[in-house]
Amino acid sequence: MTPSVSVLMPAFNAEKYIAQAIKSILQQSYSNFELIVLNDGSTDRTKLILDEFTDERIIKIHLDKNKGLVNARNQLVNAARGKYIAFLDSDDIARPQRLQLQVDFLDSGKADICGGTYDALYEISGKMKSSKQRYLDGDIRALISICSPLCNPAVMGKAEAFKSHPYQTGKDYAEDYSLWAELALAGYHFANLHDKLITYRIHHGQTSQVQNAATNTIFNKSREEYLLGLGIAPDLNPRPMPFADRLKSAIQFMVKLNQQIPGVSVWANYEIYARFQFRGNGVLTPFTRLERLLVAIFASVQGRV
Repeated sequence: MTPSVSVLMPAFNAEKYIAQAIKSILQQSYSNFELIVLNDGSTDRTKLILDEFTDERIIKIHLDKNKGLVNARNQLVNAARGKYIAFLDSDDIARPQRLQLQVDFLDSGKADICGGTYDALYEISGKMKSSKQRYLDGDIRALISICSPLCNPAVMGKAEAFKSHPYQTGKDYAEDYSLWAELALAGYHFANLHDKLITYRIHHGQTSQVQNAATNTIFNKSREEYLLGLGIAPDLNPRPMPFADRLKSAIQFMVKLNQQIPGVSVWANYEIYARFQFRGNGVLTPFTRLERLLVAIFASVQGRV
């Protein structure tokens, strides 16, 4: 029987966590899935641990050499047979109802791509922190102008979206953000579920913690391409600027963004406009927050005109 969902898991030197990640998928309440695990040339015990799993729903791909995350994700997408593709990284844990919740939502036709809330587990301290998400399509599209508003290992979406828009070579460590921007411009619709879908592990070894100038350059380039696709000039990109400049450039940006993406909430606009303000305003903080709120309300109204 052809699976409805293909769960894709890239793995590189993941011996510490991968067994728990795999078990969290095998224990799902929704059972019509395949789990494709790509061992990207690991040099630790990852392959040996994978070989211990005999569930027929698991498909294993072993590469002799590490070829990088973008290649791994694209190879996994190409191998997927399901109507929907779901992601889970080899160091994260899926909640038991995760697949069922997302399949039900996507079957309703309310979106093409959906993520959800999650608990962030800080490995060193052991502390858990709940994520703060925006849930509607307009908010998610607007927030792509400043950040990645979807948690990649919590995402499920239509397979055809991922197969027709492969991850871009050279976008390592920002490959998920670049993909959301591309899919948004292509007209796909997004949502985040209110339900907690995964436990997202934060530790020094994960690729998302690799921050450097090259990664920031990739992110900024992808954001510039996204805004240009919306008809917004790069010189309006969100960045801290003095009050007088905000009155000119920042408000112009907010109006253009809301005209291109109708239905953005006041609170999403509030988050976006904050990127134009400086931090640490001291006694002026109440006034900068009031400014932020007034501009957010104004921008949301402009999006409905």
